[in-house]
Amino acid sequence: MTVINDRDVIDSVADALQFISYYHPADFVQAVNRAYEMEQSEAAKDALAQILINSRMCAMGKRPICQDTGIVTVFVNIGMNVRWDTSQPLDDLINEGVRRAYLHPDNKLRASILDDPAGARRNTKDNTPAVIHTRMVAGDTVDFRVAAKGGGSENKSKMVMLNPSDSIVDWVVKTVPTMGAGWCPPGMLGIGIGGTAEKAMVMAKESLMDPVDIHELRDRGPENRAEELRLEIMDAVNKLGIGAQGLGGLTTVLDVKIMDYPTHAASLPVAMIPNCAATRHAHFELTGSGPVFQQAPSLDVWPDITWEPGDSVRRVDLDTVTRTETLSWQPGDTLLLSGTMYTGRDAAHKRMTQMIANGEDLPVDLQGKFIYYVGPVDPVRDEVVGPAGPTTSTRMDKFTDNILEHTGLLGMIGKAERGPVAIDAIRKHQAVYLMAVGGAAYLVSKAITHAEVVAFDDLGMEAIYAFTVKDMPVSVAVDAQGTSVHITGPKTWQAAIEEQAIELF
Repeated sequence: MTVINDRDVIDSVADALQFISYYHPADFVQAVNRAYEMEQSEAAKDALAQILINSRMCAMGKRPICQDTGIVTVFVNIGMNVRWDTSQPLDDLINEGVRRAYLHPDNKLRASILDDPAGARRNTKDNTPAVIHTRMVAGDTVDFRVAAKGGGSENKSKMVMLNPSDSIVDWVVKTVPTMGAGWCPPGMLGIGIGGTAEKAMVMAKESLMDPVDIHELRDRGPENRAEELRLEIMDAVNKLGIGAQGLGGLTTVLDVKIMDYPTHAASLPVAMIPNCAATRHAHFELTGSGPVFQQAPSLDVWPDITWEPGDSVRRVDLDTVTRTETLSWQPGDTLLLSGTMYTGRDAAHKRMTQMIANGEDLPVDLQGKFIYYVGPVDPVRDEVVGPAGPTTSTRMDKFTDNILEHTGLLGMIGKAERGPVAIDAIRKHQAVYLMAVGGAAYLVSKAITHAEVVAFDDLGMEAIYAFTVKDMPVSVAVDAQGTSVHITGPKTWQAAIEEQAIELF
């Protein structure tokens, strides 16, 4: 009989989470590289290059692919013949593994989990608890699939109760554009069909644990309706022209995964969960022979790609830049930023808004400055700051007009699109919105030469930092006239694809 003890679970979970924080799955790297090689959109190709370069840097430096090191999700299949040599519940063992992984001194990961979610929203400080799904199965082993899911992609999860006669493909094609680019495409779509509402959602998440194999499926041909749907959905979504980072291009999804389950005759539950450009998951099986440790892939998995700014790049001194200068920036322009910027996310914006309403002075002077939407990873060794990629900007949309009106802020830096409310505020105050590539957090951090917390220290990773940067690459996503590349880019590429001017597959 197989006997599993405390150390088998704790050490294996901790190792898997450290491993996936800096190693993309090899199949995912190959899929992104394939998309890079076929991409014809200059903006999307540039973003894909940064994602691949960042991925290789993380593999070499053993630092997180993304600053959002995720909420941990674990699927456990427990063999009925297994015996446990422990006095602790399985959930406690898994959470101890999470705790050790996220507090590892050589690669400390960002703690993003908040207790009391509808109230005080207090950070648990160690990224516990994980979301754990267990099932009892035949056999004498324990099978683990471990993932770390970023909030930007998780927030775009969708669920619908369709009528049995409705088209699943039509719903997906209608829904994906509403998700924006905050989920950091290109990635995968996990789709759960059938069962009940909660079953569909769990299946959608579980399907994302499988490797990228859509091209093998296309080559051999589908063998059932679920496989036909995978191909139909992938082709239909990529024809939308959304592209990498939502900038317009040929590849929005790298694969579509589907799990299904019998359902009620009156029902057709469908859930969809995207995985982002920081796709992270690992698999291991406990057999009673001790902990399982992940095997590092060869660096040959990663393509040899370099990134250089184009000839039209503008170098911007953040300490002297003026509004007159920003008015000349055009949508899609590449900028290299140097100088001082401040950081601020949801909690900081909420607090600043309250201070403005109360007539209080803000702790930082934002006049003529830029604010970067980021919650960085803590530094280790000789780092100034850990991986520091952008967070989803739309979460700050409701604060934008008020902050621009009362602070004299010149502009904002984040990832993905801005909504109508923010674009109207940007146009009204003649500000600008710049975009950094989501999924390139370690690469971005190398441009930061100094970092210190200057306000709201109690907010942890959501505190306000002052960053000094040198040649930080960004692009103009919304100019002072309110033109957004996340609107113009996809429209242009969708039209080109529909006109069959571009070969998509």
